[in-house]
Amino acid sequence: MKDALKHQILAAVEEDLTAIELALAANLKPNLHLVRQIAGHLLFSGGKRFRPLLFLLSSRLCNYEGRLALNVSTLFEYLHAATLLHDDVVDEAKLRRGRTTAHTTWGTAQVVLTGDFLLACALRLAAEAGLVEIIRVIAGITEEMSQGEIDQLEKKEKLDLTQAEYLAIISAKTAVLIQGACKSGAIIAGASRDKEQALADYGFHLGVAFQMADDLLDYTADAQTLGKNPGADLREGKLTLPLILALERADDKDRSWMKGVILNPDFTDDDFEKLVQKLYLYRGIDDTRLKAEHHVAQAKKSLELFDDCPTKKTMIMLSDYTIARNV
Repeated sequence: MKDALKHQILAAVEEDLTAIELALAANLKPNLHLVRQIAGHLLFSGGKRFRPLLFLLSSRLCNYEGRLALNVSTLFEYLHAATLLHDDVVDEAKLRRGRTTAHTTWGTAQVVLTGDFLLACALRLAAEAGLVEIIRVIAGITEEMSQGEIDQLEKKEKLDLTQAEYLAIISAKTAVLIQGACKSGAIIAGASRDKEQALADYGFHLGVAFQMADDLLDYTADAQTLGKNPGADLREGKLTLPLILALERADDKDRSWMKGVILNPDFTDDDFEKLVQKLYLYRGIDDTRLKAEHHVAQAKKSLELFDDCPTKKTMIMLSDYTIARNV
């Protein structure tokens, strides 16, 4: 089912993805070759182009027929890549998308500044669109994502992290960018406020589901599928929903053992396997999947305002694939 759904989606968006790829290369205009090398190391390492694609689909759903959409779509990938470069430095991550992270090849300072350059690229493209409202959305996204990262750092290894605190973190770190891409698609099309809000709601719920699914993959996928080592979040002291739910429900003995693993960044592969078993035992994994499915249902419900069409069908399929990829 997962593979069939993926093939359906790719068949529907193949032309868009090709156009996005070309525009990403064309709009990247650094003066220094080193900046292009560092930016390209991440930008062209096999990203899904989820955010620019959602922008294009959202604008099309609102009947946009202008020429600005493609270039504007790329700013969401630049913004995403900038945050990933910065996050990998902060987290001291070694792998991203199956490749060594940029800061392990080049200096940390160069990578951070390249992230800043990509943020500037995103703002330039927003400004070139000539729509103040999109600039306002991009500014809001960067504010929220920065604060989300700080919030997560402040709560690192917080063993009593609540579900509400977790949701606040992933809303700021992940959902807000996807929400902004969808909302901006409505803005560029000059859509009604109702449609703009519907697409913002779609993007928010899709973003939450997307992050929950990613958090599941950290415990259920292998390194090749994940593009980084399983358990990376745990080694960085990040408590995600599967672990939060299991800790809430575990008996005293298991909770004490689980906390010991969380606080030991050098836990063994055997410890990790045992921890995953506890996550299944206390339904941390199963109930995270159920919560992700709920947000997917809410995302699809947000599209009810729009008439049925091929674009709406594609967006519904993208919603379903958000969680199907971790099955």
